[in-house]
Amino acid sequence: MDGIHDVGGKLGFGSVKTTDEDPPFASPWDGRMLGVARAMSRPSDWNSDKFRHTRELEDPVLHLTRPYFDQWYKAYACMLVGSDLVTLDELASGKSSGASPIGLKPPMSAEAVSKIKHLSPSFERPYEGKIRFNMGDRARARMISPTGHCRLPAYVRGHVGKITAYHGAHVLADVSAHNHTCAEPLYTVCFKLGDLFPEREGSVDQVHLDLWESHLDAAE
Repeated sequence: MDGIHDVGGKLGFGSVKTTDEDPPFASPWDGRMLGVARAMSRPSDWNSDKFRHTRELEDPVLHLTRPYFDQWYKAYACMLVGSDLVTLDELASGKSSGASPIGLKPPMSAEAVSKIKHLSPSFERPYEGKIRFNMGDRARARMISPTGHCRLPAYVRGHVGKITAYHGAHVLADVSAHNHTCAEPLYTVCFKLGDLFPEREGSVDQVHLDLWESHLDAAE
């Protein structure tokens, strides 16, 4: 959706400054929250897109002022209640009523979470349609103002870029967030930085975005 939660391009927040000495987490509880999230057992209707959409429903002021992993906590709490996996009383007390959700495996142990290996599986899906764009084609990001989840950043809409890669068909995040499944061709589109941000006119820098076919129109 369009709002403060957009996936990039907001002005006035300054640059992100980091150093090699920065700790992996700002506070110890941040790492614990990440561990809790990885240990959770998830129902079949949960996915990363739904998680992002749930965070987007947060009040804009709270979104800007809450710590990052505090947002995670609130989003997962809302999803747990929304899926009838926990009650508000259980969340408030921090204690289970003793009832086990039907059809879910028990959560992972802390030891098991620490041994998780980061894999790079393929998420490509079958697709029988004909792709609309080829390498080198010019494409214009669509001018849309969606009310639901959208992975097309507002700052790129209406601008023309060039197709630089095709990744096969992947589940469209925009509908996956709302518990629907639709696979579409996914492309990498290259935009000139100066086209997106006039104050950077003449820059040699580029912005590469992975965008689905429904995000794009053929450039005239």
